[in-house]
Amino acid sequence: MALSIIARSSIVRQQALARARSLHTTSSLRSDHGHYHHLPFDLPGNNSKKKATFGLKMGLYLAVGFAIPFGASYLQLKKSSGAA
Repeated sequence: MALSIIARSSIVRQQALARARSLHTTSSLRSDHGHYHHLPFDLPGNNSKKKATFGLKMGLYLAVGFAIPFGASYLQLKKSSGAA
């Protein structure tokens, strides 16, 4: 009798583990009501000119943000070499 209890508990554990490993999605991903966006803003529509403008603005924004520390270090090095 004790062995049958152990065998049943093993099956219950395996079923619980299988349920825990199954894929769970949120209702927003499963629903067909609208689209799920991964970005916190809406991208421009199907107009390719708007997409190109958006890409140019985004690229310029990222390039300037990346270049600021290099420009600041260049100015600091130039300023320190001129004083000596």
